Amino acid sequence: MTCPTLSEPSKLAMAAPSDSLDKAMLGVQGLDDVLGGGLRRERLYLMEGNPGTGKTTIALQFLLAGAELGERGLYISLSETHEELRETARSHGWTISDRITVYEVIPPESVLDAEQQQSLLYSSDLELGETTRVIFTQVEAIKPARIVLDSLSEIRLLAAGSLRYRRQILALKHYFARHDSTVLLLDDLTAEAQDKAVHSIAHAVIRLEELAPDYGAERRRLRVVKYRGQRFRGGYHDFTITTGGVQVFPRLVSLEHKTAFVRSQIKSGVTELDALLGGGVETGSSTLILGPAGTGKSLLAIQYVLAATARGEKAAMFVFDEELGVMLERTRAMGFDLAGLRDAGALTINQVDAAELSPGEFANLVRRQVDEAQAKTVVIDSLNGYQAAMPQENALILHVHELLQYLNRQGVTTFLTVAQHGLVGDMKSPVDVTYLADTVVLLRYFEALGQVRRAISAVKKRTGAHENTIREYRITASGLRVGEPLRSFQGILRGVPTPIRGDDTSLLDSDPA
Repeated sequence: MTCPTLSEPSKLAMAAPSDSLDKAMLGVQGLDDVLGGGLRRERLYLMEGNPGTGKTTIALQFLLAGAELGERGLYISLSETHEELRETARSHGWTISDRITVYEVIPPESVLDAEQQQSLLYSSDLELGETTRVIFTQVEAIKPARIVLDSLSEIRLLAAGSLRYRRQILALKHYFARHDSTVLLLDDLTAEAQDKAVHSIAHAVIRLEELAPDYGAERRRLRVVKYRGQRFRGGYHDFTITTGGVQVFPRLVSLEHKTAFVRSQIKSGVTELDALLGGGVETGSSTLILGPAGTGKSLLAIQYVLAATARGEKAAMFVFDEELGVMLERTRAMGFDLAGLRDAGALTINQVDAAELSPGEFANLVRRQVDEAQAKTVVIDSLNGYQAAMPQENALILHVHELLQYLNRQGVTTFLTVAQHGLVGDMKSPVDVTYLADTVVLLRYFEALGQVRRAISAVKKRTGAHENTIREYRITASGLRVGEPLRSFQGILRGVPTPIRGDDTSLLDSDPA
């Protein structure tokens, strides 16, 4: 049996005194990070969530992680059969070892094998006191270090009252504490009235949620409601259930990730473009490329990817909108062998499906490219697709802020594209994130001499001076070509320029190269 890979502790500062105490790790990638290292031993914990949120999977991982350390585990089931639990384990490629005992409390009509009668209890025929007694009997016989009780809904029904239910949970808590057991209580929240009595009794409370968007796969997230005497990572954290178990994506906090690096100016390989940007863009900065569809936003970002790989650096692209095969064929026709760079390991290209990916999972993908693959140039194409993965626009801005700050502090040069609505004249962006980026490059269409032309300008650069001019550029068979500043015309950004000096149109009519 192979236990799921445990996550590496984050750089989150843990200042509480309990941090030095021995903790029971849950074996859930990312969740131990959220909890500040795991669960303090010999305490009682509550994990609650509607059916289907992943409670059973996490509980099994908790016991399997203990078995890997040689600890005995006990799974007390009042709702699922032994075979159902084993089937859940098999679906993830796990084997429930002999160090984990599954004890069933099930109604008699579900029992078909008479030989199993001696190992089963019938919750429908028992009073609460007898149910508790047989649980104690199992604990004393097995002496487990880790216990899972699934679920509290059955005990709540047997208690038939809030007062008796609270007293019973208190009795369980004190009993388990005397036996040096770390206990995880599961609650499926199926009771008509949600009793919060266990919240005040439990040492920590973890709440799991499942969200169903109007389109796309379901989204799951969790939140640590409380954890006594322990600092933890607050807020919501996305997680997924895949073959191999639950994986949690801790909310990114950029302040935790500071890396010393030397700032330098990097060039695109296009002389006129570098001149427009005051010589180039700086490492550890972010550049936002704005423009309507078809203006070459992706191509402009790819120009910096090619320059990075030419310097011997690694780059990563996250493509939301364009189909990967189309992009590779399109750039190959221009002489850009992105597929070859990918095969050589210099470039990673990730096709991102916004309907299937949560924001936390996307941030984790980016972090892996930076932390593990050592990517120094990152392209997110586009922010429109990223927005589709966000529940709200405000959440998008916060996600982008933390992600850009994290990348900047790692010395990564980031390029984001945003497709604006409209073709000429007044453009509208789906979300305004221009204030987050260090550099903003504006692409526009304009009409001249019966042709649709393209113009580029730098409207913002925090890290140095830049040109205030507007240059024409063209997308040719060999890539991006940028011309000299268009000084004889005004109104270019409105889409219909007019000459400043007579009828001089030589700059517009000439080859911009």
